[in-house]
Amino acid sequence: MAKQSGLKELRIEVNLLHQIIEIIGQSQSLVNMLSQIARGLATNLKGDSCFIYLVNHASSELVLSGAWPPHPHQIGRLKMGAGEGITGWVAAHKKPVILSKNASEDSRFKMFHNLPEDKYAAFLSVPITLNSETIGVINLMNKKSRSFSPGQVKLLTSIANQVSGAIEKTRILQKAEKKAKQLETIEHLSRTIVSSAYQHEILQLIVTMTAQMMDSKICSLMLLDKNSQELVIVATQSLSEEYRKKPPLKVGQSISGKALKMKQPITVADVTSEPGYGYPQIAKKEGLCSMLAVPMLIKDKPIGVINCYTSVRHNFSEEEIMVMQTIANQSAIAIENTRLLEEAESSREALETRKLVERAKGILMKEKKYSEEEAFQFIQRQAMNLRRTMREVAEAVLLSEGLKSPAENSKA
Repeated sequence: MAKQSGLKELRIEVNLLHQIIEIIGQSQSLVNMLSQIARGLATNLKGDSCFIYLVNHASSELVLSGAWPPHPHQIGRLKMGAGEGITGWVAAHKKPVILSKNASEDSRFKMFHNLPEDKYAAFLSVPITLNSETIGVINLMNKKSRSFSPGQVKLLTSIANQVSGAIEKTRILQKAEKKAKQLETIEHLSRTIVSSAYQHEILQLIVTMTAQMMDSKICSLMLLDKNSQELVIVATQSLSEEYRKKPPLKVGQSISGKALKMKQPITVADVTSEPGYGYPQIAKKEGLCSMLAVPMLIKDKPIGVINCYTSVRHNFSEEEIMVMQTIANQSAIAIENTRLLEEAESSREALETRKLVERAKGILMKEKKYSEEEAFQFIQRQAMNLRRTMREVAEAVLLSEGLKSPAENSKA
């Protein structure tokens, strides 16, 4: 019997190892890979749940990055500080913790009201290490008391060592992909600087590309109205009408206004609980969490702000802030160039209109014996009465002159 039991455990181990290898070999996101690994561990090791935490190197926090059963609203949001709880202890000491019952009574346990682990009695936690450095923790949990055999502890530790390399490799690949996307975005924006596109198209392109590059839930671009000194949303890839129609902000008001006034980026961990954020209710409704606001400057003169929001809590790195500032600077140049082009086009059209009106005045002065002022007032009245532009009325006068027969012209 013992031999059969041993063979059964061996088959489970071999099957689980094959599953893990297959999951690692597939091309997928880090969260998807870890969630599949958590599912495989919970299923094969008879756990009611399995959570996988990864260390955020920038903040030293442990972040829930994979779970079974799925907890989509907690992934990326649920975090523990270094050394907090059993999970933090395992990460800090690089040793497993095995609790067969009453896990919540352990002195290292820390209660988190939004943490699904709080309702589990049995707890097996092992560190994920790479080159003697902890990069994460795997927690296998049961609602009722159970014993974890030495073989199960050894197997989970072995799997943790195997997945560590895959985690780091996936992180490096994702970082490389993000870097490539950033460079592509900056290059595309550089091309728009010399393009002849109109401002609306330029602004929409900026927010769309920036949202894709930053994996943002919402990206918005606000321009400064010089007369009212207010920031107005002029472009966003958000489909929400409520967000699109957010009221303007005064310079210095809310996070965006402060970023513009201070002429430097501002990050917020959670806008729904940030006292200085102007529209927390809209943020809650839209599912917004962290925010990065970066000013757009032309020769140190503020012209607007680019805002990026994430749907989960996110610590914006120095590199992300630097890339966003580069995009904001490029965007400012593109906007300024577009404005100058549109002004030049407007000036050219105004000059053309003036020439046409002068020619039409000449015809009216000759045919109707109007004075120059009377001819101008005639064109002006006709434009008002017919709801046409003065250019259109002038073109009509010139066209009627051109349609006259040679005899009529000679009489004239």
